[in-house]
This record gives sequence, C-alpha cells and structure tokens, in this order.
Amino acid sequence: MTVIAALEFRKLGPDLEGALADFFAELKASGTAEYFHPHPFTAEEAKTLCHRQGEDLYYVAVAGGRILGYGMLRGWDDGYEVPSLGIAFRSGDRGIGLGKSFMVFLHSAASLRGSKRIRLKVYPDNTAALNLYESLGYHFEEESAGQLVGYIELKPHTPGTKPRG
Repeated sequence: MTVIAALEFRKLGPDLEGALADFFAELKASGTAEYFHPHPFTAEEAKTLCHRQGEDLYYVAVAGGRILGYGMLRGWDDGYEVPSLGIAFRSGDRGIGLGKSFMVFLHSAASLRGSKRIRLKVYPDNTAALNLYESLGYHFEEESAGQLVGYIELKPHTPGTKPRG
C-alpha cells in the first residue's frame, strides 16, 4: 500500500528555509519565473522570507516535508488596505486542484485579517491561471505593465457569529 503524505498549508518559518530555497530553485529552472516574479527566487530570499516579521503573510502547501506550492498576501507592510495575492506551484504538482484550494485558504486568511478585497495580476497568455482566477470570482478591471489586474470581493468576517444554515 502506498502512503500519501498529508497536505498542509503552513505559514513560513525558519524550519522551512531549506525546502523553500529548493522550491525557488525549481521555479527558476522550470521557467515559472516568467509568469510569477514577485521577488528573486534565491536561497537568500528564502532565508529572508522564512525569518521575516510583519503583517504580510507567506504560506506554503507542503506534503511529506516537500513544498508543492507557495502563496502570499502582501502589501499590508507597505500600508495598503487591499493585499496582493500571488501563488506558484511546482510544475509536476499542477492540475490536481491545489491552486483552487490554496486560493480559498488565502482568501480566508485575508478575510480573517479584515480585508474586504484582494488584488492580483496575471499575464493574459497564462490561461490556466486566468481561468482559475475567473472561476473563483475575480474580475479584471485594468492592465498594468502587460498584466491584467483582477480583484475579488471577500465575504466579511464577523468574529464570534454562528453561520446560518
């Protein structure tokens, strides 16, 4: 019987530094950085992110100690009310629904922080990502530096209330 490692969405921390550096190296080698380039994909940047303090949120999707995907909600540290979301997955771990699950998780994290809206950018020819974002309810309102800029409105979170139903 094959044992499948449990999937976890984890906030970055010092224990993930090496795995994140490996993940970044794979992103660079696979050409993913052509479509996703929020910062350098270096071991130094992995160290910085894994040891950082602040309001911005950086998460990974992990199974068996291996990072499958990386996601972030950033902009709060720079005073923005609306965070920018970005995600990337290893090429071999795409197409199985992880992107959608991770996006829903990141939406919840932003909502818990009080965000009413999320922003993201995508290249028009990145059809897989564009289709995912549109399926989740993103509306593309503008273009910036050759990328579409999309927004999604989040459901407000009111702590301590019980859901109806």
